[in-house]
Amino acid sequence: MKQIFKFIGMIFKGIWKLITFIRLAIINLIFFAFVAVLFFSFIHSDSPSTKSESEKKSALVLNLSGPIVEQNSYVNPMDSFTESLLGKDLPKENVLYQIVSTIRHAKDDPNISGLVLSLGKMPETNLTKLRYIAKALNEFKESGKPIYAIGSFYNQSQYYLASYANKVFLSPDGAVLIKGYSAYALYYKTLLEKLDVNTHVFRVGTYKAAVEPFIRDNMSKAAKQDASDWLGQLWGAYVHDVAKNRDIKPSTLTPTMKQFLALMKKNKGDLAALAKNIGLVDELATRQKIRADLAKAFGSDGKDSYNAISYYKYLSQIPTKPLKASEDIAVIVASGAIVDGKQKRGAVGGDTVARLLREAQNNDKIKAVVLRVDSPGGSAFASDVILNEIKAVEAAGKPVVVSMSSLAASGGYWISMGASKIIAQPTTLTGSIGIFSVITTFEKGLNKIGVYTDGVGTTPFSGTGITTGLNKGVSAAMQMGIEHGYNRFIGLVSKNRDIPLAKVDKIAQGRVWTGRDAQKFGLVDQLGDFDDAIAEAAKLAKLKTYNLDWMKKRLTPAQQILQDLMKQVNVHLGLKPSSLIPESLAPVLGQIQESTSLLNNLNDPKGQYAMCLTCGVSSQ
Repeated sequence: MKQIFKFIGMIFKGIWKLITFIRLAIINLIFFAFVAVLFFSFIHSDSPSTKSESEKKSALVLNLSGPIVEQNSYVNPMDSFTESLLGKDLPKENVLYQIVSTIRHAKDDPNISGLVLSLGKMPETNLTKLRYIAKALNEFKESGKPIYAIGSFYNQSQYYLASYANKVFLSPDGAVLIKGYSAYALYYKTLLEKLDVNTHVFRVGTYKAAVEPFIRDNMSKAAKQDASDWLGQLWGAYVHDVAKNRDIKPSTLTPTMKQFLALMKKNKGDLAALAKNIGLVDELATRQKIRADLAKAFGSDGKDSYNAISYYKYLSQIPTKPLKASEDIAVIVASGAIVDGKQKRGAVGGDTVARLLREAQNNDKIKAVVLRVDSPGGSAFASDVILNEIKAVEAAGKPVVVSMSSLAASGGYWISMGASKIIAQPTTLTGSIGIFSVITTFEKGLNKIGVYTDGVGTTPFSGTGITTGLNKGVSAAMQMGIEHGYNRFIGLVSKNRDIPLAKVDKIAQGRVWTGRDAQKFGLVDQLGDFDDAIAEAAKLAKLKTYNLDWMKKRLTPAQQILQDLMKQVNVHLGLKPSSLIPESLAPVLGQIQESTSLLNNLNDPKGQYAMCLTCGVSSQ
């Protein structure tokens, strides 16, 4: 027996040595790759072509690639670096405020003679974010500098921004793909039944549709009514803006299927010609013709193209602005699902945001805080942790202004309601004031395959678990806990927003509202964007001059160096994302990944969630 154990020990020892060798080999490869990339990035950054390119007059090419976000989701840059080395996509996220501030910088830059929107790699983006970029585009045009839009195909979001251009080019074989807005979700009721999984749902709110995917195979009538209302407002805003920009009738963008087929027949199935004839684009032109026209507008680069500098290269060359005041307005971003504990990638950590708020409170230089919220909600406990910290900042004499982005619903509203002032855009989705809990148990499936759970416990709750199910008493207790949570939620809204409790209950019930409707009900104070929120914070703090302090989770010195390096890699070496997933499957896999990501973030200590799982808007 001793020999057997010795032999097994030798096997495990050998396996451990192999694992150690592989681990060290990977670390060494990463180190040498790091050194090589660092070397080449510095060589490219000092190249004469880069310097000369920044000194001559050029068009700024807004060639956004990747999603537009409020804050980079890669908290630890090592994640980004190692995933790219392992063949996964190199993350490329575009921070909304950086895009806007870059366009504004270019507006006043004498070396920038115009703007070219080349948005072929920009994915569908929420209208609220697009409108903030559009504001900067209008400011750019008002400076007298032209904007051109070029593209082979325009998805709905790309075309929205393109409509702000002085001239829109489209490939003769291209198309403008406008599909409207929709809200669809995956439903798992039948799947869970087939897997013999019991789903125990506890909720309050007529419109709290977050749990419907677990208990239904389709959307309920109440949820459809709710979604139809806010989708209609968002689509109306899109149509209004584009029709105004292109000087066309709104009905042009909303044909019936019969009208669309008639247009297709009239244009012999040519989508590009159809877009030109109804006024969506100005000219159908090949890439060669477009380059020639832009060379006339911005000057030739001597290489069959025009003088231009890409957004990413231009962004890397913008100098850091000197501090203009001795006082700051802190900006804290809460983007993603709200989770208990420290912040995870792409989520809002209750403890992390609370710590940032405490830092702002204790920093004498900071006189006000702007909380930028873009969240569907999440953990009720974590949301309350953030709310309490906001109240503490205000008690210290520092105003907190909430700036709602695309989405500030459920828990996203919970963390917003205690602010000195709440500012939302008309197309912001907010409200969804409700609470729920979902518990899945597997006793039925286990019993089916001959596995049973039995034993004794000291209390009626001892035997409750995923293998035993929930008895009637536990279920009743859970429901009463959820009802208490809901009553506490609406009570906090009533207190913080000074709205009668009965009225709050009527506009709550888990229903989603646009920012425009939310203002009518008193859930938000005014309509406006991020700029308006900053101005309001300065007004409340009585500041005439100030700096913006973008507070975020601190990186270690090594992480900061690596993050700066990755930026240089993107700009100078032009590394592109590589994926083994076919592009045709990307929308489906993206929806599944998004749903899975949200479910993985359900970590509330009491299992109570203020979250809007069905607030996603799609135009795909």
